[in-house]
Amino acid sequence: MTAVAPRRHGVNRRGPWLAIVYWVVIAITLVPIVYMIAYSFNDAPTNRLTFAWNGFTTYWYANLVNVSGLGSAFVTSVVIAFLAAIVSVAIGLPLALALERYRFPGRGAVNAVVFADIAAPSIVVGSASLSFFLSIGLGTGFLTVLLTHVAFDVAYVVVVLRGRIAGTSRALEEAAGDLGATPFQAFRLVTLPLLAPGMLAAGLLALAMSIDDYVITSFVAGPAVTFPLFVYGAAKAGMPPQVLCFGTLVFAVGLLVALLNGALNRRLSRTRG
Repeated sequence: MTAVAPRRHGVNRRGPWLAIVYWVVIAITLVPIVYMIAYSFNDAPTNRLTFAWNGFTTYWYANLVNVSGLGSAFVTSVVIAFLAAIVSVAIGLPLALALERYRFPGRGAVNAVVFADIAAPSIVVGSASLSFFLSIGLGTGFLTVLLTHVAFDVAYVVVVLRGRIAGTSRALEEAAGDLGATPFQAFRLVTLPLLAPGMLAAGLLALAMSIDDYVITSFVAGPAVTFPLFVYGAAKAGMPPQVLCFGTLVFAVGLLVALLNGALNRRLSRTRG
């Protein structure tokens, strides 16, 4: 009698296509970043980006702000992004707590507005924002860019924080109340530390979305020039290599912050464990 080999369960044999698609997607994602980093060190004799490799140089990093308007545009973008992230988290935290923990009239409508803000195309958000500012007589500029960025950042902040809040038990807050803490003390000493990693992640997401936004900003910027607007305008006449330098620095800082956030989350997980 021929022995039949036992059937192995849980083994899913697939062809190579899934791996191929995976690496193609990774390559498409990484190629522009690798190009940006590498060519920020390329010696361009014409002071404009070129695909020809002319040798390694750090000249562009040493002369970051030698391009008229580039430094101020980058500073404007960074200031707006940080302010938008801070304000968005300040607004989004109580809104996320209310939506996740309480039932109140209009809760469904607020949920719908949050997700509609995420789903709405950028061109719709930009044109609607411009129409609103014009209707109330508010001239476009720095303030309108900031207000618009806060408006679309809040929705993403709420979604991120709701996920964090959903995974947080209220037992510690109730225990703090039993020990005599006021609601504000319980919120400050218990709730906020528990939600801190989520707040940081939400703030970083808002910062990233704000600093690289072009479409919505182009509607409401007026005389204000942000980094994406400057890059788009400079691309028509030939882009200076310093643009790649700024992009590389932003990428490096973002990567460092993401790694630090991951390390903080792992440390908090070990502490709770």
